[in-house]
Amino acid sequence: MKVFDDKHIKNIVLVGGAKSGKTSLAETMLYEASLITRRGTIENKNTVSDFHEIEHERGISVYATPLHTEWRNYKINIIDTPGLDDFVGEIVSSVRVADTCVMLINAQHGVEVGTELVWNHVDKYRKPTIFAINQLDHPQADFDTSLQSIREHFGNNAVLMQYPVNPGNGFNCIIDLLKMIMYKFPEEGGKPEKLAIPESEHARADQLHNELVEKAAENDEQLMELYFETGNLNEDQMRKGLKLGMMNHEIFPVFCLSGLQNMGSGRLMGFIDNVAPCYSEMPAEQSEEGKDVNGKKDDSAIMFVFRTDYEPSLGKISFFKVLSGTVSKGLHVKNSHSHQVEIINQLFVMDGKNRNPVDQLVAGDIGATLKLKNTDTNDTLHALPEDITIKPINFPKARMRTAIEAVDKNDDERLGEALRKMHEQDQTLNYHFSSELKQLIVDCQGELHLATIKWTLEHVYNLEVQFVEPRIPYRETIQRSASTVYRHKKQSGGSGQFGEVHIKIEPYFEGKEDPQGFNIRGVELIELEWGGHLQFINCITGGSIDARFIPSVLKGVMQKMEEGPLTSSHVRDVRVILYDGKMHAVDSNDMAFQIAGAMAFKAAFHEAQPKLLEPIYKVDILVPEDHSGDVMTDLQSRRGIILGIESKGKYSQIMARVPLHNLYKYSTALRSMTHGKASHAREFADYAAVPQNIQDEIVAKHAQKEAH
Repeated sequence: MKVFDDKHIKNIVLVGGAKSGKTSLAETMLYEASLITRRGTIENKNTVSDFHEIEHERGISVYATPLHTEWRNYKINIIDTPGLDDFVGEIVSSVRVADTCVMLINAQHGVEVGTELVWNHVDKYRKPTIFAINQLDHPQADFDTSLQSIREHFGNNAVLMQYPVNPGNGFNCIIDLLKMIMYKFPEEGGKPEKLAIPESEHARADQLHNELVEKAAENDEQLMELYFETGNLNEDQMRKGLKLGMMNHEIFPVFCLSGLQNMGSGRLMGFIDNVAPCYSEMPAEQSEEGKDVNGKKDDSAIMFVFRTDYEPSLGKISFFKVLSGTVSKGLHVKNSHSHQVEIINQLFVMDGKNRNPVDQLVAGDIGATLKLKNTDTNDTLHALPEDITIKPINFPKARMRTAIEAVDKNDDERLGEALRKMHEQDQTLNYHFSSELKQLIVDCQGELHLATIKWTLEHVYNLEVQFVEPRIPYRETIQRSASTVYRHKKQSGGSGQFGEVHIKIEPYFEGKEDPQGFNIRGVELIELEWGGHLQFINCITGGSIDARFIPSVLKGVMQKMEEGPLTSSHVRDVRVILYDGKMHAVDSNDMAFQIAGAMAFKAAFHEAQPKLLEPIYKVDILVPEDHSGDVMTDLQSRRGIILGIESKGKYSQIMARVPLHNLYKYSTALRSMTHGKASHAREFADYAAVPQNIQDEIVAKHAQKEAH
């Protein structure tokens, strides 16, 4: 494979909503560079990037796929990403390592919810961005409306580089406003004729060209002075201004094309070559140690692993970006996270499932290696004397929660190992065994994401699994004070057990005043693992209970708080006052006072007006305005409280608080009621009291279950 220096390597990521044509464009870019001899199609299941069996079954991209093409002495690394936000982890990691984002817009629909969601990540990283209005050959293509939607959502910094003369049926002509020529494509696409701009288009082209010149000049004082002096800029001067604007996130060039018909892709690649910044021109990467990584090829090697994959025939594949220096086969590097030394035995440039062996990769390039034992996604590998850790990718939080079980209980261990590997591959898939709920909980992005997880477990790992409704981690507390006396006495020959405790319990909150009427000997404030507090106050005087048994009483109380009296849920925010008791010189022991403490707490708890608390989540929903009424009505039916609503162009952002119990399968319901045009994010807010009628139902169901 040809060796490229760091100035001639460009890294782009293709992003956009579902069906915007990313995979077809990637295929065309490889074909245009003669890296493939025929273009595959999604329908024929033979594209380079969508090569996984599940992608063939569903007809959509599920994984981000690194590719590369070569165009006019430049290497363009391409990452083709999924269009559905269920697979947002694939998108985020790809945006993180790209130097330029190419955002595809479906000319039939303009900016969609998926586009908006992707933009949030692009904007967060301040990545240079190109908009490409695609599928202009479609009968319902509407270029002007699509452009308007881009500007409505992303501002007037979206500047036209081209516009189509005849979008829709028969589309074959594009006017380029940088070069001021018209490209006319043959019926089968490919290399266009370069023609003079027709007389009928002169006025429009001149006006748009002047707007482009002015926009390019705004980003550099010298260019602005030159523009004021001459009223124009030449091509090279415009390219300079456009690059600066892109790097400052203040210019978003807009191209037009038909990726499927191979019309406009060559011009887009030429612009990426000549204008889009290379890695060394971008702002320095930041390390957690506060160091800048400037991408110099002569420095020591630094690699950032942005993706991990598992292939049955290859094992573990680590995809990385070279942030500094040169990576060669045989290089020894240290993992700054695991502190283990890894050896780069093999180096590849990946094109889908195809491996292209290379001897070295320089700063700014993207590659892959096999079988790194102690390295995962987000790890930094380096050849420096001191550790350096590149700031990690922040993956989005889960939006769906379910429990998973192996149909064959003998497969539980294999299921855990499979989920571990799948989490390495997809950091938005999280799992943990909840000892509280006694369930294996999976957190993911949505119903489609969950279906993909199930498919992978069954087809790749040969595990039959089922998803079940997850239990809710309720909390129990009290609303008033109560006192009780409990005596534990057991005599069965020989040494017996005896312990008597007098306790008072009451609600606790931080800053609460000390209780009155007690001789306080000691106060212990315990921050509970499951949230909230226990304040334990020792008021024993006169030796009624020996000091060595006080911790036993506390231990018994804690045991009962781990499985509360109402529903066996954790108890929180309680004050326990131990103010009296009795013991026996022979029969009192640690166990006796543990039992006495636990049973006294249980008895007092039932008398203290117990209350069940439920987890409440803050939910943000992005939905088209015409569906916002349906969404709000549905939220209210889920006991949700609407906190506010904001306008986001053609969309509404609805903010609400909803009980976790009522969010089960909410992704599915939201997709159904909005025809897949809405998305949501959720995060834990706090615990709130369950309404009394619902509490009574929950407690009754629990009692019935315990009886059986």
